[in-house]
Amino acid sequence: MKIIIVGPAHPYRGGIATHNNRLAVQLLSEGHRVMVFTFTLQYPRLLFPGKTQYTADPAPEGVEIVRTLNSMDPLSWHRTARMIALQRPDAVMLRFWMPYFGPSLGYIGRYLRRRGIKVLSVVDNIIPHDHKPGDKIFSRYFVNSVDGFLAMSHSVIDELRSFDSTKPVVFAPHPLYDHYGDKESRADAAAHLGLDPAENYYLFFGLIRDYKGLDLLLQAMACEPLRSNSAKLIVAGEFYSGEEKYRALEKQLGLEGRIIWFPEFIFEDRIRHFFNVADLIVQPYKTATQSGITQIAYHFEKPMVVTSVGGLAEIVTDGKCGYVVEPRPEAISRAVADFYALRPDFTAGLREKKQEFSWERLTKALLSLI
Repeated sequence: MKIIIVGPAHPYRGGIATHNNRLAVQLLSEGHRVMVFTFTLQYPRLLFPGKTQYTADPAPEGVEIVRTLNSMDPLSWHRTARMIALQRPDAVMLRFWMPYFGPSLGYIGRYLRRRGIKVLSVVDNIIPHDHKPGDKIFSRYFVNSVDGFLAMSHSVIDELRSFDSTKPVVFAPHPLYDHYGDKESRADAAAHLGLDPAENYYLFFGLIRDYKGLDLLLQAMACEPLRSNSAKLIVAGEFYSGEEKYRALEKQLGLEGRIIWFPEFIFEDRIRHFFNVADLIVQPYKTATQSGITQIAYHFEKPMVVTSVGGLAEIVTDGKCGYVVEPRPEAISRAVADFYALRPDFTAGLREKKQEFSWERLTKALLSLI
């Protein structure tokens, strides 16, 4: 088939772009013809909290990426839709992750459907983590422009059904992020990061936003039994919420010396070092759908502590791949301390569970929708 993906892709950075790049590579490997249409302007500077929207990582090999869509320019929406229609694709996949993009992607979907082109969507979130006025209106406009959906968590399916109860929806879990390199020794990973390999480390990884619950994890470190534990927390990711409040909380709770900060965007060639040096990955989210961080942890076969919100509990099996706990500091504290006290071996459970998260499973679901 000829399939066109519309959404973030190289040279943009972040989890959605990474997923689209990897999906395009997978479809190509299965013999399909693939093009990706991405942005000339994704976010206006006012709406982007990071330092840059672009990556220094290389482009995905063999993927044709066309930059034509400006999220703020309706003329570019029309131009992009017309360019896609001229390609005569079998299907177009619009990537939707926040209501801000509802008008631009919804316009493209309507234009293509009027010309008999099948329009699908992989939906990461339909209701955003951070609510803003107009979210439901923009999301509904987008939902009404699409023929069918693929969701990577059942919580997203439930949200979709609140907008449309008739269109087809298929489920496939978020696949592994398996392109960040292989395992390496803990000593090598520590050397790359300038860390002492004799220490124990647990990891909070990814862009730091309020809904990800870093404050809950810091509070958990101040609770017994974790307060008495000598393991150190690595926080690796760029601040998308105010860094000052987390640094202030560190001082307020007396955690100086127990946290190692890497307050920057972590590019692909360094990701493996953080996961290979860590004993445990902690995702203390307050809200969630699915998470690419979980799928990096599965790739490196690292046990996890996740909170029982959104789709995280669907992905991490409690007692088999780690711990699923309530999003409360006391519960997080007990889980991390339990891991270090008992040192349970989750390797067999992680290896068994990760088999469910293949890219072939996702493309099979997407093709069934087409």
